[in-house]
Amino acid sequence: MINKLVDKIKQKDAPIVVGLDPMLDYVPNFIKEEAFNQFGETLEGAGEAIWQYNKAIIDATHDLIPAVKPQIAMYEQFGIEGIKAFNKTVEYCRQKDLVIIGDIKRGDIGSTSKAYAVGHIGRVQVGKNSFCPFKEDFVTVNPYLGSDGVNPFIDVCKEEKKGIFVLVKTSNPSSGEFQDRLIDNRPLYEIVGEKVNMWGSECMGDEYSYVGAVVGATYPKMGETLRKIMPKAMILVPGYGAQGGKAEDLKCFFNEDGLGAIINSSRGIICAYKNDKYKDKGITEMNFADASRMAVIDMIEDINSAIK
Repeated sequence: MINKLVDKIKQKDAPIVVGLDPMLDYVPNFIKEEAFNQFGETLEGAGEAIWQYNKAIIDATHDLIPAVKPQIAMYEQFGIEGIKAFNKTVEYCRQKDLVIIGDIKRGDIGSTSKAYAVGHIGRVQVGKNSFCPFKEDFVTVNPYLGSDGVNPFIDVCKEEKKGIFVLVKTSNPSSGEFQDRLIDNRPLYEIVGEKVNMWGSECMGDEYSYVGAVVGATYPKMGETLRKIMPKAMILVPGYGAQGGKAEDLKCFFNEDGLGAIINSSRGIICAYKNDKYKDKGITEMNFADASRMAVIDMIEDINSAIK
């Protein structure tokens, strides 16, 4: 699957991923009204509204982008109905031949970690039959329980030719409380980066490893160091746009071949219709997905102009 992701980035000349992280107040009123008229102001109604919102954005952007990244917490907050919307979203993205990065940030040990891996990127056995429950292509993994928590994911990656992105240096302001702590006079995130490089050497694609890393756009200097530590890891870079990351800070996340990183934007794309920049171009709630398409085009141009 890493080969497919790299190929799609090359084909579309778009090292970006759209974060499908819907909150109910992001959804235009007319979509919520239609969903509530059908299902009431219920969890089922919320799930339907989110699904229709996602579907419109996917329809408007899928030809421009290599990948999407649904954040599962935004769906779990609505319980089973939210999970149904998550599953519909993943299935629809597969129909559009998009690479799907499930942002699940799971981190546990032993049989629990294996169950997470099997459920999201592997196969679960039911009698004589096996099923792929969620069908993502990659997932995000929290490594801070050690190799016990990561190895079950790597085992499934090898079996299914899927991939993971390991949290190394996250984009949030308080990440340094733990990730920057010095261990033997070195920051912890560097030590985690070395483990990612080691894990990745055991499961390589044609150019990059199935084991990638998450490094926030808000920490470009650290990203520069980690790029050298993990030369064959695809780096998933959150924090561009709404969190303050700028295109000119992103070059250090890429290798000299112009590859090696994929930049995420969530609110900047899915909520673009609320941006005055696009309102001035005739965007309203009714054509909100057109704004998402415009935002994707602008993001691709912004990033490519900065890194090339």
